[in-house]
Amino acid sequence: MEANEAAEMMEQEKISDKFKQRAAILIAVLAMLLAITALGGSNAGKEAVNNNVFASNYYSFYQAKNARQTAIMLAADQIELAVLNDQSVPEAAKTELKKKVEAYRKTIARYESEPETGEGKKELLVRAKEFETKRDHALRQDPYFDYAEALLQIAIVLISVAIIAELSWLMVVGGALGCIGTLLMVNGFLLLVEVPFLS
Repeated sequence: MEANEAAEMMEQEKISDKFKQRAAILIAVLAMLLAITALGGSNAGKEAVNNNVFASNYYSFYQAKNARQTAIMLAADQIELAVLNDQSVPEAAKTELKKKVEAYRKTIARYESEPETGEGKKELLVRAKEFETKRDHALRQDPYFDYAEALLQIAIVLISVAIIAELSWLMVVGGALGCIGTLLMVNGFLLLVEVPFLS
């Protein structure tokens, strides 16, 4: 082997080593982004489930309050009708029944809105809708994380194959997929752009 050939081989090895180093660094960066994406996707999934449970609980509480309110309303109406229609009821009993009806009407109003405890129907409905909004936000985030995760994994595989096969074009394809995956991940966190097929 001549000195020129040896020098040429050494130069090719340096180029190959630089290519492998760049590819390895790119894989490390993509792996880090993949971990962040997986965390974001996991958190979005948990947030969607938790907020759905909270919204469901508040709607159930609302329905229970509504059923109790309706029952008390019917009882108050029945008492009022009975007092009006039955002239044989003594005045003392009528007074007590009217007090009972007043207490029922106060309870009915309290069930409708109770700002001090936040447990009136009006407040419960607002809280349920807040949790629905949070759930919907997390559900909009989730697909972006899913697709970002898949693209980052594919990018890592392609770049790994590029190292073994020493194919720079494969590293470029992997890098491009990694960039798209990174953009989807960022959009998953921020929801800056609505991608039609992911919505």
